Amino acid sequence: MATEVEQPRLRLGSIAPNFKAETTKGPIDFHEFIGDSWVILFSHPEDYTPVCTTELGEMARLAPEFAKRGVKLIGLSANTLDSHEGWIKDIKDVTGSLVDFPIIADKERKVAYLYDMIDYQDTTNVDEKGIAFTIRSVFFIDPKKVIRTILSYPASTGRNSAEILRIIDSLQTGDKHKVTTPINWVPGDKVIVHPSIKTDDAKKIFPNVEIVKPYLRFTTLPEVD
Repeated sequence: MATEVEQPRLRLGSIAPNFKAETTKGPIDFHEFIGDSWVILFSHPEDYTPVCTTELGEMARLAPEFAKRGVKLIGLSANTLDSHEGWIKDIKDVTGSLVDFPIIADKERKVAYLYDMIDYQDTTNVDEKGIAFTIRSVFFIDPKKVIRTILSYPASTGRNSAEILRIIDSLQTGDKHKVTTPINWVPGDKVIVHPSIKTDDAKKIFPNVEIVKPYLRFTTLPEVD
């Protein structure tokens, strides 16, 4: 297992480290799994934990929404495949949603260390061997295998699934239209013209440009492209 010194320091713009692992859908090579898709990799401290159960159920419910956006989901939990399979049944019982995306079996925290998901804040968050559990990390990875967003939550706090969808929408919208998105943006709201685009050029590209400040220019995007 990697030590703290050996752990990669992943940043936005880093290439997502490759790994091979066993999952509930069979063995994977992570870069092959990504292929030409967007991927959301999200981690859990342990199977059969209450917050994780609600999270996986909700992500399973929203799986069609992610699929519409060309996004693959893959979870990770610090436990075995047998444990994962039993837990998936519990998740279905509790939430009504079937987890049909892979969950990585990471009992030894190999992937958790590779992605720097280990909890150093809460020293009580350890297993029976005293090994620190994974925190609730979310990695947004684009088709070029570049990490575009990283979210980290403590073990006690459940994630916001609407925010995960919102971030994907923002990243994909920005890539497609060369715009950025303001505070609390959701699809349909005004966007910000990218600073690299000159105002004269922006007026040719976008149907309307609202100049609030020379550096802050709003526009709207067509609903159907």
